[in-house]
Amino acid sequence: MEAVVTLAGEGTRMLPWSRGLRKEFLPLYDRGGDGQLVLKPVAHLVVETLVAADSVHLTIVHQPRDAEAVRNYFTVDPKFLHRHRHHGERLNETRRFYDTLGRLRISFVVQPRPKGFGDAVAYAKESVGGQRFFLHGGDALLLEPHRGRLLRAMGAVLERDGLDAVLLVRKVADPRRYGVIEGRPGPSVHGIRRLDVTAIVEKPERPKSHWAATAVYAFHPSIFAALEKVRRSQHPRELELTDGIRYLIANGGRVASLILTPRLGEWWSVGSPEGYGRALAQTHRVASRPPP
Repeated sequence: MEAVVTLAGEGTRMLPWSRGLRKEFLPLYDRGGDGQLVLKPVAHLVVETLVAADSVHLTIVHQPRDAEAVRNYFTVDPKFLHRHRHHGERLNETRRFYDTLGRLRISFVVQPRPKGFGDAVAYAKESVGGQRFFLHGGDALLLEPHRGRLLRAMGAVLERDGLDAVLLVRKVADPRRYGVIEGRPGPSVHGIRRLDVTAIVEKPERPKSHWAATAVYAFHPSIFAALEKVRRSQHPRELELTDGIRYLIANGGRVASLILTPRLGEWWSVGSPEGYGRALAQTHRVASRPPP
């Protein structure tokens, strides 16, 4: 499937870091190919997850001011390898990442102004080209025992059941900070619990469930028309992705969600200082474990 990664928000909760640097480039731990601990930007790990889910065309949505940094990082640079060739093993992970990038077709798309998650996604329409696609926020990590498994399951049920969207949700103690779904149980997918979504509300004051959406989705291209309908009819200052999903549901679209449990994996956001600290600590614990 196609894949979209968004690196387009302002990141105000991470000031002053985000004044000149993107939170999606904050480092987290991973185990390198030689078994050693390495640091990788969050967005780097997101791309590796999407590749593990068999995506071969990646669209990265970014702001104008970040164009050079984003494009440089996600472009193979043989001259960099040549300049630092005397560092030997230190370049191993860079070489592996370049091998990954070499197998991908990458499109860079600019969101002119930060006007919401849904607005960023809407700018990927032409690049996606009418195909089903994965969407992954670039400021959070899906930490799985087998990288890419959950995305592959989401893509499979999207296509098999002819759905408009599949969300990945998790149970949280305080849903008021998230997009919250309501739903009824559906048939499990590869042993993963499913809820068929009947409603979704962004940051509700009185949540009707504890099921919060993560920033991981699988979409039919119908989401683009839904976002445009919301933009034209409601003229929101910021176009949220939940607005488009809600429009789909209200107009007969079919939306499902898969439930993320500790057995399947963990969701770690770097959108706040506390969240980043927890994500860094947890990725260090996981990457330090002896390989199975």
